Amino acid sequence: MWLLRLLAVILVLGIGAGFLLYALTGKRNYLALSWRLLRWGVVFALIVFALMVIERVAVIPV
Repeated sequence: MWLLRLLAVILVLGIGAGFLLYALTGKRNYLALSWRLLRWGVVFALIVFALMVIERVAVIPV
């Protein structure tokens, strides 16, 4: 779980750095990178949350 939190912090820092670099330089590729990171971060978060829900709901006999 700590790995997921670390990845989330790195993702937020990456998105923030991309927006900051876009604001400072005006180059659109930094903005595109930030949006791409945001999109993949949301997809990854939805997958993780879905797996957590499935783990809670599923009754797996041991």
